[in-house]
Amino acid sequence: MYDYRYEPHRLIFMIDNKSFFASCEALRLGLNPMKAIIAVLSRQDNSSFGSGLIMAASPLAKRKYGLKNVMRARNIPKDALRPGKDQLQLVEPHMNLYIKRSMQILEIFRKYAADEDIHVYSIDESMIDMTKSWRLFGDDPYLVGRKIQEDIHDQLGLYTTCGIGENPLLAKLAMDISAKHRMSMIDFWHYIDVPDTIWKIPNLEDVWGINTRTANHLRRIGITNMYTLAHTDPEILKREFGVIGEQLFAMSWGVDRSIIRQKYFPKNKSYGNSQVLTRDYFDQREIEIVIREIGEQVAARIRAHHLKTACVGLFVGYSFAEREKGNKRGGFNIRQKIISTDSNDELVHELIALFRKKWRGEAVRVLGVDYSQLSPNDNQQLTFFLTPSQEIKRQRFDITVDKIRKKYGFSSLVKASSLLSGATAIQRSKLVGGHNGGNAYE
Repeated sequence: MYDYRYEPHRLIFMIDNKSFFASCEALRLGLNPMKAIIAVLSRQDNSSFGSGLIMAASPLAKRKYGLKNVMRARNIPKDALRPGKDQLQLVEPHMNLYIKRSMQILEIFRKYAADEDIHVYSIDESMIDMTKSWRLFGDDPYLVGRKIQEDIHDQLGLYTTCGIGENPLLAKLAMDISAKHRMSMIDFWHYIDVPDTIWKIPNLEDVWGINTRTANHLRRIGITNMYTLAHTDPEILKREFGVIGEQLFAMSWGVDRSIIRQKYFPKNKSYGNSQVLTRDYFDQREIEIVIREIGEQVAARIRAHHLKTACVGLFVGYSFAEREKGNKRGGFNIRQKIISTDSNDELVHELIALFRKKWRGEAVRVLGVDYSQLSPNDNQQLTFFLTPSQEIKRQRFDITVDKIRKKYGFSSLVKASSLLSGATAIQRSKLVGGHNGGNAYE
């Protein structure tokens, strides 16, 4: 058990934009987000309609047709696509528009709290520590939450859900579990309410931080709901889950000691990127073209931060076709320590070597690259194979290409191999977060 007298008692607001992508699209089309029947469907240009993925659906579309995020287009009920006043309207994503709206919402939050008390959890969710500032805007936290909702709606037309809690966990659960079902779309969870709130949650997967795998593990040891979790011996949880077990026990009692302004900075940072390919790749040349493109893209990122890497990693994921053949390996993940560098040529050379070391002709569908063990790029490592002037020339070449692409766009300067079959860099340069960027001012 926990003695709540000694736990942090703060005032945290967790604010979520309701069906954010779909709401932005509805407003772009002049529709009311709460009355529109609309869904955002993302798919590659050369993919079939059925393989498209629903990124977001409006509240009415969810209720009327049972749509869910990450549902395939092929699973949309046929009734939803029949012409009529209740026909589902499918639109492509406009990621630049969503980013613009997210930044505008952040500016509204800055009216209510200092930057260090705001944590942007995702593009459509943010957490605000209002402990020191809420009294400037009202006599009751509910009224302050309502004022923030009204500001966002009046300026941008978007509807928001607000969870309020004495710590970030309680605020998040209040928002996820109860606020979205209330007419006001606001709810406030206190420590004292834990027996009537957290312990009454019947489905473990409904709780933030408990995924399906963890929930199934809990059920295997006889824990089927949050009440049972809160009354389980913590030593059992620690034995089964390690440190995560202690966190699960604390969560079941509504305990979270994190302070938003005390930002966490990882000791070992890395940069990476991955791609799900639009088709199965069998040809070694095509696969290596994409590896080179991703490798150079991530190299440009570390150069932008004036860093170099001493460890390269390559992930290759096989297609479903390989599983059907009985191939038990889903792919491979391999790393290699190298002499610190930020050179495109050296990094790509290492990545291709790693690929050739492990690949045995399998069909490839996913590729990923990451660079770790980063350090400041404040010196130049000389080699026996190039003169100092050649090293400097190659480094300046990479930096010059980075500057041109930053100013005029990626496709302003590309290698000839990116024009060959299988290359993806030019097409992906038009995307934002893997989806159509669109115009932020539409």
